[in-house]
Amino acid sequence: MYRQLNILHERLKAHSHTFHKVVDFNPVKEKLIHFDFSNNNEPGEIDFADTEIFSAYVNEKLKKAKAKYGIGGYNELRGLYERSKIFDASSGDEPRRLHLGIDIWGEEGTKVYAPLGGLVHSYAFNKNFGDYGATLVLLHQLDTVTFYTLYGHLSLDDIARVTEFQYVIRGQVIGHFGKPEENGSWPPHLHFQVIKDMQEYKGDYPGVCKLSEAEKYLANCPDPDLILNMMQYANAVVKTT
Repeated sequence: MYRQLNILHERLKAHSHTFHKVVDFNPVKEKLIHFDFSNNNEPGEIDFADTEIFSAYVNEKLKKAKAKYGIGGYNELRGLYERSKIFDASSGDEPRRLHLGIDIWGEEGTKVYAPLGGLVHSYAFNKNFGDYGATLVLLHQLDTVTFYTLYGHLSLDDIARVTEFQYVIRGQVIGHFGKPEENGSWPPHLHFQVIKDMQEYKGDYPGVCKLSEAEKYLANCPDPDLILNMMQYANAVVKTT
């Protein structure tokens, strides 16, 4: 797996200048801020289980910073997943708290684009509280290396319009930031994740893992910013304390 990840990392890095933007963002005219929701930076007074309060918090941070998006979260240990039972271990020994994708927080309805061509691998409405909500997975190939991209928290209309094995072209609008009723009860945002091996999952793949399984999951899910190329434009971390 580690050799495969290194090869994928090399291919993504080599093609980084060819990827289409995943969301509309002009670093010359628009501002991007780094949201840190790690355990060391979470506001103790915010009730993350209340989607309305959580959304108001995100919106206020964006408004105050005059930023179009908040971004961050890869390999971030987050206590906020206590908001949902789906991240709790069934045996009660260790919950899932380590985030495997990058979140882009912004306005409901924000367009999401395919960064490169590929096929629709699968899609689903993961409707449990705190889950992905409307989810799309694409299959790609770069220089004979296959991999997948996952788009979580979309709108239901987006997955109603696709079929498995449908071809997607670079730059095609494939989704929109969904509203809480359709996105797993989150503030509007995109969860973007790169996956080497889907391991027979369809329309879903863990976006959060146990800390004890970090090495395994991070080996299968490289840094999504290799495609996004956005973190370099993020201003200093927004303190959430």
